[in-house]
Amino acid sequence: MRSVRSGRRRSSAPTCRPSLGSREASVTVTDIPDVPDMARMRRETGQKLRASMARHGVDVLVLIGNSKVSYATGVSWPLGDSGLAHVDRPVAVILADDPEPHVFLPFREGAVPGAELAAGHLHDPVYLEYDEGTELFAGQLAELVPAGAVIAVDELTGAMRRIQHRLFPGGLVDAGRIISEAKATKTADELACMRRALRITEEAMADVERALAPGVRQVDLSGRFVRRAFELGATANVLDPIWQVMPPSRAEGVWTIHGDLALPLLTTERELARGDVLWVDVSVSWGGYCSDFGRTWVVGQDPSPRQRAQFRRWTEIVDAVHAVTRAGATGAELTKAAIEAHGDGTRPWVKHFYLGHGLGVDAAEMPFVGTDLGDQFDQSVVLEAGNILVLEPIVWEDGTGGYRAEEVMLITDDGYIMLSDYPFTPYGD
Repeated sequence: MRSVRSGRRRSSAPTCRPSLGSREASVTVTDIPDVPDMARMRRETGQKLRASMARHGVDVLVLIGNSKVSYATGVSWPLGDSGLAHVDRPVAVILADDPEPHVFLPFREGAVPGAELAAGHLHDPVYLEYDEGTELFAGQLAELVPAGAVIAVDELTGAMRRIQHRLFPGGLVDAGRIISEAKATKTADELACMRRALRITEEAMADVERALAPGVRQVDLSGRFVRRAFELGATANVLDPIWQVMPPSRAEGVWTIHGDLALPLLTTERELARGDVLWVDVSVSWGGYCSDFGRTWVVGQDPSPRQRAQFRRWTEIVDAVHAVTRAGATGAELTKAAIEAHGDGTRPWVKHFYLGHGLGVDAAEMPFVGTDLGDQFDQSVVLEAGNILVLEPIVWEDGTGGYRAEEVMLITDDGYIMLSDYPFTPYGD
């Protein structure tokens, strides 16, 4: 695996100091520590979260979404049975005037707090899918929350809705925007976690690519990737690895309601054949922060001239987007550049996804660029220094299998810094 790139593709590194939440928090890529200070990260993300609460006039956050709890508390935990994930999940209560979060943790073996929680802030579990658990939580919440407090909640279970008037007697607001605003820009320690996750992913994918050959099953690739990622220190496999064999033509692919390509499709025990074109997509986490990786591979042979031409067009699209990427640019500027570089007036991405997305405690988070919300939404998305943007255009031409890849960028005041650094084999370096 090569070293992480700094600067624009095919040009010298920018001499920039990206803002990570405020001008005082600016950091260059050389300031990102090799080993994150987890206690400092939790302190700084907590400060950003409470600042966002203040802007929205919110006194209390009640969070039950796993990634939101992880962001707000610094606590991560090993993933268990996905069928029980909605039941055995932590709950966080964040008070505007208390720098320490309250965490209700279903199990503690293997849990990794960013720093020791203050006395009285680690609580026994509450099971909010059940009426009994919700009744218990209502009493505990009443002890923590002052009368008349404005409470924001990220999601409600059915049991919570049944006693909503008791849980939140003063009403509630949506916590989604508060969390999104807080986590949009990354601190140096968050970036260190993400860079570690990216390095783990790329090293594991290099091992997988070496094993790619006709006769290998898709599930074999998944097993090799997950095993190697955990050997390298990954704390969770975020996405069921995708090794999608692309059809020769759109008409021969899986039917979709919008007529565009079907993506992603589940991995199976299918044996790969010589010439198969694979669209690859994986994600792991380290320290609660996600990686993202996407490439196109050809099984057992070199790409054809037509396939290499598609890669060159993909590169032209990416370069065009890079040319307008900077803090202050709108999502609409990026989509316009991509469409113009594509050359035929159409969008070089599938209808149900996007040109680019953010990355952090979730594998896809704000900012989103090129969604089906349309141009008006893209015009409202303004990039900030400290945002992470994963750029993932595609180029499709019947008879080739198409080309798709992803690049992870840190947005800066005058451009970006590339965080991902995996070669584009077998199409190019």
